[in-house]
Amino acid sequence: MASRTTSKEDDNEFGTIRQIDIDHEMQQAYLSYAMSVIVARALPDARDGLKPVHRRILYAMHDMGLQPASAYKKSARIVGEVLGKYHPHGDAAVYDAMSRLAQDFSMRYLLVDGQGNFGSVDGDAPAAMRYTEARLTAVAAEMLADIDKETVDFGDNYDGTQKEPSVLPAKLPNLLINGSAGIAVGMATNIPPHHLGEVVDATIALMDDPAITSDDLCTYVTGPDFPTGGTIFRFERVRNSISGEWETIDAIRNMYAHGRGRVVMRAQVAFEEARGDRIAIIVTELPYQVNKASLLEKIADLVKDKKIEGIADLRDESDRDGMRIYIEIKRDANPHKVLNNLFKHTPLQATFNMNMLALVDGQPQTLPLKSVLQHYVDHRREIVRRRTEFDLAKARD
Repeated sequence: MASRTTSKEDDNEFGTIRQIDIDHEMQQAYLSYAMSVIVARALPDARDGLKPVHRRILYAMHDMGLQPASAYKKSARIVGEVLGKYHPHGDAAVYDAMSRLAQDFSMRYLLVDGQGNFGSVDGDAPAAMRYTEARLTAVAAEMLADIDKETVDFGDNYDGTQKEPSVLPAKLPNLLINGSAGIAVGMATNIPPHHLGEVVDATIALMDDPAITSDDLCTYVTGPDFPTGGTIFRFERVRNSISGEWETIDAIRNMYAHGRGRVVMRAQVAFEEARGDRIAIIVTELPYQVNKASLLEKIADLVKDKKIEGIADLRDESDRDGMRIYIEIKRDANPHKVLNNLFKHTPLQATFNMNMLALVDGQPQTLPLKSVLQHYVDHRREIVRRRTEFDLAKARD
């Protein structure tokens, strides 16, 4: 068994040798690594809803003058700026993060205005960074508003040659309106996007009545608002663990009350008359984060294996005007039965497992809806106070 002594040192011809306990050393090293991933990479801050890489991208673009009304600049130029000044990791990691901020099927409110191919809902990768261009959106400009008025603390970058913000002023409640997803060490976050109007109404209600509950706030925030559309189900049937009886619960209210839960999503579908007297199922909206190409492949495989019967034709008719998946039903099949089988066996019905985990004062916490909004309100009060002090000092000068 290794010695428990961690401070014993021996001097010899090779220098000083320090005897350590390997168990203790590995525990401390892994704990240090885990906290680094949690705080500096994978989890968003509860105040601005951003991970460090996204915050650095937005700040670098702001520093480059890439405002909503300015000209686009090559993505490679932006990635180089972020790498050289703030984020010493791989260029692919930075470009992937920036690309996601420009995808209208990933973000409810875009933070990067991209020009060129930034990927598709079919899972196509963005074009190489030398081909695409980008600038900030109006929403991102609001996230950075007043940052030059000493409203937030700045710290040293990785080599001490630059200053970077520890948080953005965030005039918008970004953690809720755009959501976040990340896998840390021993924990993960998965926050769905929401409608800006609903979140703002709830924030105002909280400021008017600090005693309001998360349940009351659900009057304003009625549920997630996914950028790809679709339908979500508020109520869910579950079996009571004590009585064994089935009961209906309000899944969304429970989710917001505890900061974790799940919501069932379904594609938006409609029936349409096809050739002859046949019926076709038309899919116009998909559940969030469902890959359209993989979905079509899955349906085709199920039809081929005869696990779903009654489908005569399947094709993707999507174009620049919107999504349209055409599923033609055989003449002797029941379209409602076919549709139910599609919901059961394919991602046309999916589940979003929410876990509102975010950093509060550098510590990960699972937050109910009220706590998320309260941390945002407290942050904005601090920003407005510091901005006012800055303007007052300028006026006095």
